[in-house]
Amino acid sequence: MVAHILAALESLPPGPVYVLIGLLAAVENVFPPVPADTAVALGGFLAGRGTLSAGAVFLVTLAANGASAAGVYVVGRRYGRRFFEGPIGARLLSPAALAHVDAAYARFGLAGIFVSRLLPVWRALVPPFAGVAGLAPRRALPPVLLATALWYGAITYAAAALGTNFDGVEAALGRVNRALAVAALAGAIALGAWMYRRLKRQRREEA
Repeated sequence: MVAHILAALESLPPGPVYVLIGLLAAVENVFPPVPADTAVALGGFLAGRGTLSAGAVFLVTLAANGASAAGVYVVGRRYGRRFFEGPIGARLLSPAALAHVDAAYARFGLAGIFVSRLLPVWRALVPPFAGVAGLAPRRALPPVLLATALWYGAITYAAAALGTNFDGVEAALGRVNRALAVAALAGAIALGAWMYRRLKRQRREEA
């Protein structure tokens, strides 16, 4: 299956392939199940075979993913607060939980945004909720873009270096994502425990 996809992509002019990579990289911030990592790895792999340019794959990915991350951040900043304070949004995220989201962004700051942006699942949630929390663009977007550049740059150039065996690229990417998924789960548990303790302390103070 992968061999057929590679053959089809190699038969195309570079332009449409770059567009496809950019689209998948952009959609990831809106619909996380989209396999953007695999698309970028394919682009890097084709660069290693001389079909594409690794630098162009990286720049297209960074521009597309960074722009869509900034877009969902703007939407979150402009409409998110109003939505979560409304009747539907309050059922999804209670006022107390929303206050804890604000507190988490205030406590963990730029480092928390950077690290979370590297983790599966969290990656897509970071920009919109930074907007919901009201972080200014100069605080929210630089760590998002830096983490995006680091992640996709590493995938692009690692895949280009392994340009003779895409199965090896997929296996390596799978191992890394599984390790990051474990880290993301651990982070979610730690954050949940911190929010629970904070809420419990708040209720005790109000009693």
